[in-house]
Amino acid sequence: MGLLDLFKKKEAPAAQPATVYAPAAGRLVAMQDIPDEVFAQGVLGRCCGIDPAAGEVYAPLDGTITQAPDTLHALGIRGDNGAEVLLHVGVDTVEMKGEGFTAHAALGDRVQKGQLLLTVDLARVAAAGHPAVVITVVTNSDEYDTIEPAAGAQVQPGDELFRLRRH
Repeated sequence: MGLLDLFKKKEAPAAQPATVYAPAAGRLVAMQDIPDEVFAQGVLGRCCGIDPAAGEVYAPLDGTITQAPDTLHALGIRGDNGAEVLLHVGVDTVEMKGEGFTAHAALGDRVQKGQLLLTVDLARVAAAGHPAVVITVVTNSDEYDTIEPAAGAQVQPGDELFRLRRH
């Protein structure tokens, strides 16, 4: 390497896209249609919901569980791909204090895309008067230039939900 090589501008590596996959089966709910203003306005980050067809919630990416409240209604995951995701099951389901929820992963666990994380008794959520929408939030949305949502009205666990591109 010559002296001039030290001063040549190095090109930054091309930004690799990251993908967040659907954590549940059901009908997609656009961010603005989520029945909770905090999520609908994107306060916590870009998100969408899934009106669940079944009571299973799966890991939307490979990563580590970073948040796991005792109420079992939500999980935070730091993805190996750089995405930070909050899974929030239902609206105001924190009031259920974990009743109707079963955790299959805990704080600090490594998880793989498609791994079962939670089971939810949807009938119990409905009986408590709460919408059961499974909300997927990219909490570090500001770190991405674009967050492209999935197309289509129905998703299955593992279907592409968001494609993220970094600055």
